Amino acid sequence: MRTSVAILPLILAAASAAAGTPALAQSHAGHAMPAPVRQTLPEGCVARSSPTADASRTGTAGAPTCPTGAVPVRLPAPAHDMSTMRQTQPASASASPHAGHDMSTMGQAQPAPAMPAGHDMSTMGQTQPAPATASPHAGHDMSTMGQTPPAAAMPAGHDMSTTHQAQPAPTAASPHAGHDMSTMAQTPAGHDMSGMAMPPDVPTSADNPGRPPETPAPAGATSGPTNAADLLFNPAEMAAARAQLRIEHGDARTTAVIIDQLEAAFGDDEDGYAWDAQGWTGGDINRLWWKSEGEGSFGGEVEEAEIQALYSRAFRPFFDFQTGLRQTYRPEGDRTDLVVGIQGLAPYWFEVDAAAFLSNKGELTARGEAEYDQRITNRWILQPRAEVVLSAEDIPELRIGSGLSSLQIGARLRYEFRREFAPYVGVEWTRSFGETADFLEADGRSSEDTRLVVGIRAWF
Repeated sequence: MRTSVAILPLILAAASAAAGTPALAQSHAGHAMPAPVRQTLPEGCVARSSPTADASRTGTAGAPTCPTGAVPVRLPAPAHDMSTMRQTQPASASASPHAGHDMSTMGQAQPAPAMPAGHDMSTMGQTQPAPATASPHAGHDMSTMGQTPPAAAMPAGHDMSTTHQAQPAPTAASPHAGHDMSTMAQTPAGHDMSGMAMPPDVPTSADNPGRPPETPAPAGATSGPTNAADLLFNPAEMAAARAQLRIEHGDARTTAVIIDQLEAAFGDDEDGYAWDAQGWTGGDINRLWWKSEGEGSFGGEVEEAEIQALYSRAFRPFFDFQTGLRQTYRPEGDRTDLVVGIQGLAPYWFEVDAAAFLSNKGELTARGEAEYDQRITNRWILQPRAEVVLSAEDIPELRIGSGLSSLQIGARLRYEFRREFAPYVGVEWTRSFGETADFLEADGRSSEDTRLVVGIRAWF
């Protein structure tokens, strides 16, 4: 009998467990308890522990009144208005609170993510006027920010790793607070770039004031000998080595002879010959230059011949300053002139040679030449050429008038068997002006002449 009474509570407990209704409480083991009655919640309310519970709606407009232990259900997030997402918006005075959001999947159909607890999205789909000072957290309920929200899918592009950390209150709320900017490809306006790495200070031909200032050399860099190797080796031997190095790396001495024209001329009045040659010896900066040119008639005497000895110094990469002496031989009288001029390669590959001459009798004249090599093929080259002669005064003895004395224009077509040797044919027109033309006509000669020329051009 006692055994039956002892096991009776165990039998009743097993029967209640099988029926799904607990009959015993842990605090009252062995005592039969009545089955609890399941509470029915009003519509729109869920248990506080439910994943869809939203305690922030309690007591708000439109929220249902829930009994103790229940809270209003979370409202579904409204669809975002993306109609103006791809339109270019004018830059506002206050930065948009959504700057830096990842919109890479905006155009794809995405399921509506669960929104974090505490965000009020009821007005997201409505168009709001731009406030005078846009707050990045306008419309956000921050009352539960310190609480741990339930697990929910976060919007793409938001970095919430530091949401629950204590942050110092900024003077002005930053519109980019909490946003992940690590993948931004462009720099938004208004960002401080003072800490960005500057480009290296590489000297260029451009005037770029944005380069960082150069750090002055330390004091020790300017002390001691100019060449530190002289402290270890014989200075005389090192000086000889440096001189040889300069010769091998740009300070070499070169010599060249260029016969630009060596030709026969056939004109209306008489046939003749002419030459124009020049050459130099020296380095890239300083050279000794010589020039010679002249003309005459077959069976007659030389009408004019000259030779120049010049010192040439490069003052630009493609131009040399030249000065020296010129000796001229003419039947009318010889002259010795002081020469000052320039020679070089002008833009667009025009070779120019201009000089002023002051004779031993105080006569000032000038001459300018220009020519251009138009390469038709690798071997056929057309060379237009022009020469002008000026005089500051009339020189009756030399049959030269003041002003523009003469103009000579020609073109020569050559064929280069080798670069150093090329025969050519061409035509040349000469015209005298002013008093020079009067002098020639008084001597029975024409002031205008056209000649066919045949010759060779060579250099070595």
